[in-house]
Amino acid sequence: MITVRELAPSDRQWKQATLEAGWGSTVVARLGELLDAAQLPGFVAEHDHERVGLATVALRDDGLEVVTIQSLLEARGIGQALMDRIRDHGLNVGAERIWLTTTNDNVRAFGFYQRWGMNLVQLITDGVAESRRVKPSIPRIAKNGIPMRHELEFELRLQ
Repeated sequence: MITVRELAPSDRQWKQATLEAGWGSTVVARLGELLDAAQLPGFVAEHDHERVGLATVALRDDGLEVVTIQSLLEARGIGQALMDRIRDHGLNVGAERIWLTTTNDNVRAFGFYQRWGMNLVQLITDGVAESRRVKPSIPRIAKNGIPMRHELEFELRLQ
């Protein structure tokens, strides 16, 4: 069974290492803006008392942004459990929506976000070029061979 709890100070080193392993650093870029996910609140998914997933969030004027989400084990319900906890948190803080931005190469995530209830609400054509200006280390070609060019915004309306 997967349980999800808020990040605690004792998770700091693990959080940093997990972000660096998944994103190449703790700094992520989207919409031409840099965010240090290591400084953000979030949630840890656990299975048998082992940390198996991480999500970081930012409360914004227009809703609760999912800045990062990482499942360390595939097809175990970790992403679902993290997103369910994020939705509960969004409702608790009165957010009107939960939203996130991803890149066009992240095709597996597109299905997951839609199955979870999110809608694609915006395509930012060539948006990765703006993000590359602030984070030049973003690759031009993803590991799956797809050129990384566009950013896509998904949202779930809460109110």
